[in-house]
Amino acid sequence: MRILLLSTYFRPDIASTGVIMTKLAEEFVAKGHEVTVVTSVPHYDPNRVRPEWSKKLVYRERREGMTIYRVRVWAGHDKSSVAGRILGYASFSLLSALRAATLPKHDVILAPSPPLSNGVVADFISRLRGAPFVYNVQDIWPDVAARAGVLKNGRAMKCLKAMERYVYQRAAKISVISEGFKRNLSAKGVPDGKISVIPNFIDTDFVTPQPKQNSFSRKHALENKFVVLFAGNMGFSQALENALGAAKLLEANEEIKFLMVGNGAAKNAAESYCESAGLRNVEFLPFQVHEDVPAMYGAADVCLIPLKRGFSAESVPCKLFTIMAAGKPAIAAVDRYSDTWELIRDAECGICVKPENPRALAETINRYYLDPSARCEAGRNARHYIERHFRPSTIAQSYLDVLRAAVTPPAIRVEPSRLVRQEIPD
Repeated sequence: MRILLLSTYFRPDIASTGVIMTKLAEEFVAKGHEVTVVTSVPHYDPNRVRPEWSKKLVYRERREGMTIYRVRVWAGHDKSSVAGRILGYASFSLLSALRAATLPKHDVILAPSPPLSNGVVADFISRLRGAPFVYNVQDIWPDVAARAGVLKNGRAMKCLKAMERYVYQRAAKISVISEGFKRNLSAKGVPDGKISVIPNFIDTDFVTPQPKQNSFSRKHALENKFVVLFAGNMGFSQALENALGAAKLLEANEEIKFLMVGNGAAKNAAESYCESAGLRNVEFLPFQVHEDVPAMYGAADVCLIPLKRGFSAESVPCKLFTIMAAGKPAIAAVDRYSDTWELIRDAECGICVKPENPRALAETINRYYLDPSARCEAGRNARHYIERHFRPSTIAQSYLDVLRAAVTPPAIRVEPSRLVRQEIPD
């Protein structure tokens, strides 16, 4: 198949969607398919376009058997600005549509979200070139923005809801990353036969268990610390204030160190909290280069997934797969019986506590601090489970099955009993 991938992020950008789509594209090529990617120039971190990507509107490159087109986007410095995000997404939508419209016809289009506008662009190219598109739901917009309280304008919400319905209706097939997402779309009237559940994955050859004494731990003086790691997007859905509340409760133990790695709309507020509370057991670092990720996780003893109430009900955070591949215990503040809660329970790879409960987080961290054998067992379970269930080649094949189904819909089968016999007049 000739596959057109329309993705806002793609490596070297380190957004989770970009990392996933990059590996998927590589797996598609390895399985003999032709892949063209239309994406943005790297800008996710530090939320600006670097000078080397600022000279042209479109860049073209060949890498690992695929053709990649990168278009300029507007990147505001303030990740908490909703208007800035909309402007950035709009600039990508316009330029990606213009670039993709001039490409030869592909057999099928794959468009991951967010943003919702990727689905609109995919539909435009689909109509123009006569190729079906598959919409991959990595996050449900505008639900997540409304739940986080960052989208309060009623008119804007109405427009986004209409866009959501339009994209779901126009897509030939829809892939979602969890059963919770499927329930959400089914409740909105999307036919079950149109939806396929394909979980995210992790490159288990790249992220592997690493020794604690490594280049990263030495560089940041972590060798003799019990490191509690949060790594990833510091967005509105992350209850960072609760993780920092746990740090406050544990600050008397000088061996415990909280390491907060990443960037996002909630980072400034988190840093301000630490400064006002005088927390000395918390250190903030920017996103690390891709090659340092395994060593960063190797330096950790436990890893945090602190979510606000209601945000784990429908999906599994990508960071959990990385934590499991690195062989580390997960401490997750998530809703009971959510997909994340059930995965951690089934894999026996960590402990879940109620969301928005700093004391429960602190007690669980201290429990692992006092019990090295429990940490080792949870880490081993995590790695074993991820190797069995979430390898990239297996997940890529599931995507290819959905793409093929979009290209070649099943023939309509008419039961003989349903045929209407017509009388032929004499």
